[in-house]
Amino acid sequence: MGQATAEVKKALKLVPELLEVEHERIWTSYDKKGDVLYINFKKPSHADDSEMTEDDVIIRYENKKIVGITVLNASKRV
Repeated sequence: MGQATAEVKKALKLVPELLEVEHERIWTSYDKKGDVLYINFKKPSHADDSEMTEDDVIIRYENKKIVGITVLNASKRV
């Protein structure tokens, strides 16, 4: 039960930040082997454009609206 409580506390720390995101829904998945964090605001999404920032973040767009973010080297951002 102790580890579960610790995980819940970690997740709850995210709540204030998540509530500031302007999207109603947020899905995440993490590819540990590739060290890539995927954050999606629309499912299904069909990105028709994307841009890569200087800090290895790919912003994906559909009809000029952000539908997702791909964070490369995610574990190095902690």
